Amino acid sequence: MNLTTLFSILFWLSLAVAFYAYAGYGIVIYILVRLKRLFFSHRQLPDQSFEPEVTFVVPCYNEIDFIDSKISNCLNLDYPKNKLKLVFITDGSNDGTNVKASSYPEVTVLHENQRKGKSAAENRVMRHVDSPIVVFSDANTMLPSHAIRAIVRHYADPEIGAVSGEKRIISGDKDNASGAGEGIYWKYESFLKKMDSELYSIVGAAGELFSFRRELYTDLEEDTILDDFIESLRIAQKGYRVVYEPEAYAMETASDSVKEELKRKIRICAGGWQSMHRLTALLNPFRYGILTFQYISHRVLRWSIVPVLLLFMFPINAWLSSVNSFYQLFFYGQCLFYAMAITGWFLENRQIKVKLLFVPYYFFIMNYAVFLGFFRYISGKQAAAWERAKRGTIMES
Repeated sequence: MNLTTLFSILFWLSLAVAFYAYAGYGIVIYILVRLKRLFFSHRQLPDQSFEPEVTFVVPCYNEIDFIDSKISNCLNLDYPKNKLKLVFITDGSNDGTNVKASSYPEVTVLHENQRKGKSAAENRVMRHVDSPIVVFSDANTMLPSHAIRAIVRHYADPEIGAVSGEKRIISGDKDNASGAGEGIYWKYESFLKKMDSELYSIVGAAGELFSFRRELYTDLEEDTILDDFIESLRIAQKGYRVVYEPEAYAMETASDSVKEELKRKIRICAGGWQSMHRLTALLNPFRYGILTFQYISHRVLRWSIVPVLLLFMFPINAWLSSVNSFYQLFFYGQCLFYAMAITGWFLENRQIKVKLLFVPYYFFIMNYAVFLGFFRYISGKQAAAWERAKRGTIMES
């Protein structure tokens, strides 16, 4: 085998895997869901009258700018007040968040001066929960009034162990690259989650709005970075489905800048490497079947192999560009794409917004974060407790 043949094989394999991870899986799972609907047309509708007791938990750390809006939003949730308990965890907060939250008689506040991270706080609050259903929501998000009802109706089905809401990015005409890119990314993610849920189970819940059966909770390691991801997949490992409910959505503004979004992405990617290490059992298709297929296709490829393939595909394509016109055109296309990403970075730093450049820039940032997240994880520098990315102030809807 000569060098040209070897590089050609590597190029096409890299291109096929990258395409599958970002677009092909969406096509494949859409087809599978359509076939499932064709052969299994009867779909059980959620029980709208199902009203179990619910504990609604909001972990907070120095959320004084959001706490009044969040509590007001919680008090407006359409669910029987005698069946809904509001609990705010404010561990480590030193900006008055715990004092402000405690001023509301409807809210139970659990506070410790020491900040150990969200996973440790969740383990602690679960010892105080006695309701069959638990809902977690971020402090900087707004929910529609029907969110709890949309979630809990699924638990009438005993096969469902957890329900994830949808994350929605509040966007505007003056979005920066972070806002536009994040908004597009989450719209595609929402589509994949809908398909995953209908086929079998989603592979990772949205921490902005995540619920589960109390009996299925297992304590998280205190250094866990992606608590919602780990917890939801451990529930799936027990044989329960984790479903997606887009009518229950959590709204938040985008990161203030790509710099802030990169900080968030690096943490997520470090958590991704940690999660893959702790969930290696899920790579066994003989034990987990379709869940393994979904997990690898939707998560593992993007968090590990694909960014490396994209990195090596560029020099390989450069070498092959002299072989024929296709390789040459594809190489020029790669050069143009990355030039657009670099130009987007250059203009973003100068507060110049060109929406055409937002998507390539955000795509580049996402994959760049995988490498930084990997080194952050293996160096042990990514703490469970972290400073969230700066976002715009939420407004009540």
